[in-house]
Amino acid sequence: MRLDKGEQRASRSMVALAAVLGVAWVVGGAVWLAQAASRQEDPGIPVLVELFTSEGCSSCPPADALLIRLEAEQPVPGAQIIGVSEHVDYWNGLGWRDPFSSVAFTERQEVYRRALGEPASYTPQMVVDGRTALVGSLEDDVRRIIARAVASPKAEMRVQWTGAQASDVLTIRIRIASLPELPDGESAELWLAVTETGLATNVLRGENARRRLRHTAVARRLEHVEQLPTVMAKPYETDIAVPLEPSWNRDQLRVVAFIQEAASRKVLGAAQLSLVH
Repeated sequence: MRLDKGEQRASRSMVALAAVLGVAWVVGGAVWLAQAASRQEDPGIPVLVELFTSEGCSSCPPADALLIRLEAEQPVPGAQIIGVSEHVDYWNGLGWRDPFSSVAFTERQEVYRRALGEPASYTPQMVVDGRTALVGSLEDDVRRIIARAVASPKAEMRVQWTGAQASDVLTIRIRIASLPELPDGESAELWLAVTETGLATNVLRGENARRRLRHTAVARRLEHVEQLPTVMAKPYETDIAVPLEPSWNRDQLRVVAFIQEAASRKVLGAAQLSLVH
């Protein structure tokens, strides 16, 4: 079949348009891939989100579910949300003993209460970067406060393997390249947590009886490591041996290191490392 001149011109125009669209698609695709790669390489500014919760509290499961979503979806632009779920023990006498609870987490919540001027401790409570406390199930408020925390000056820090690992102990290295300027009279503390995700409990008694509760980033270990130099003339490094319990699922463990002002409790930096490598 032979095309007349008008049809030939139309055909050439269609070919040219297809070529332009093809180039645009390739360029657009390349830009999208570059942006996606950039997002993967730059996870954002670390923001520490601590959740004080209990399996004995009927108001807590929505907050537990929110922390799971925050960690899985990372929905706040510019933020790398690092969760630590701390199960308090003051609900244990009301029908159900939370297997993940500890008096140490209750005491830590009390320290926050005094530092932040809260009238009382409660669950569920989220504390964002040690600066703001709020009801842990208020998703819009939590996201807004996380977005605000991204703008705060943060230490440049990293957690990495040293290569030394035994069956029940792993050794990690924490490197701090810079530290925000501290207020007069303030000092900075280095803290370390081991968290486990993917945990679930079939609650038999208490306010959550007959419910299966799921948790993420449950604090299995939380300790104050040391006080940091007020002024860092050079990068600061320390190696830490971290004991691991046989009952913990190694594939679900993370090490979370963070820097916190001793008096105000503001978090100055955070970093995490998965034990799967």
